Amino acid sequence: MVSAGFRFYAQLNRLLAPERRGRESRWQGADDASVKHAVEALGVPHTEVELLLVNGEPAGFGRRLAEGDRVAVYPKFEALELGSLPRAGPPPAPPRFFADAHLGALARLLRMAGFDTVYDNGLHDDAIVRRAEAEQRIVLSRDRELLKRRELAHGAYLHELRPARQLREVFERFELAGRCEPFSLCLCCNVRLRSADKAAVAARLPPRVRERQQRFCECPACGRLYWEGSHWQRMRARLDELLTPPAPAG
Repeated sequence: MVSAGFRFYAQLNRLLAPERRGRESRWQGADDASVKHAVEALGVPHTEVELLLVNGEPAGFGRRLAEGDRVAVYPKFEALELGSLPRAGPPPAPPRFFADAHLGALARLLRMAGFDTVYDNGLHDDAIVRRAEAEQRIVLSRDRELLKRRELAHGAYLHELRPARQLREVFERFELAGRCEPFSLCLCCNVRLRSADKAAVAARLPPRVRERQQRFCECPACGRLYWEGSHWQRMRARLDELLTPPAPAG
């Protein structure tokens, strides 16, 4: 057996057993145990970790632990504010997501904000990982075992339980506020909407909508129509809360 000390920082402590939070604690495992094995055995998926220091030196997850090693584990750092550094080319594409089986409501909210988000509650974990890696998507999940899979490069564990709070958590973690394209995707199909001529879709509209609304969008996949009605206004208000900077303290 090998024994090593582990200290986790910032929000990673929320994933630990209470007695291990905010302090260095000992972990014992097999002689050939890797840092990844130990970190995940303690409850932290590798997708949540930005930096590992073993005895003060940067290390990778594949590093084998030696007796008496001291390991510091740091979370994903906050992204730099958009525009804080000069860019030689176009800005990077917005992140694309894969919401796992219990996050259907969050998937719709992310699509509302304009972020390409796949949701399929019929897929097993293996299929989720394969598709996420093939399409370079970030897996959003509350399933730590899914996020611990070695083949998964990009994932995020969600601490919040309610969809609206989960949306805020994703916005803050990935600095999404400056990258929104609200109401550009179909909430059901995740396909980019196109403008629809009122005359062409008039027969499909409820009478009151036909009288009051002038602008429409249509999903080219499912044919669903969208307009700026009361539902749109409620969703717009929810999104505005995320896009409005918080008032300064005091």
